[in-house]
Amino acid sequence: MNKFTLIIGLLLTILLVGCAGGPIHESTGEYLDDVALTTKVKTSILGDSRLKLLQINVETFKGVVQLSGFVDSASTASRATELTRKVKGVRSVNNSMIVK
Repeated sequence: MNKFTLIIGLLLTILLVGCAGGPIHESTGEYLDDVALTTKVKTSILGDSRLKLLQINVETFKGVVQLSGFVDSASTASRATELTRKVKGVRSVNNSMIVK
């Protein structure tokens, strides 16, 4: 029984350490938060009649949202950045969109 308890304790410790985040890796909770944030940003962009969701790619890492893709005008890129900044939970926005 004592060895069984030790093995279970070690396994739980390994699992908890595996879920921890770092400077270049997200914790499980951060990952789920970023997935939700990406969804909110995409919904905000999709809800705007002037923007096309399929042209704009959205990626999130620790609350920092990266917008990329090809857009028709600088005003479209600015509008997408503006909408993204208004989403609760967004720490900052990196605009990597290219005007074609």
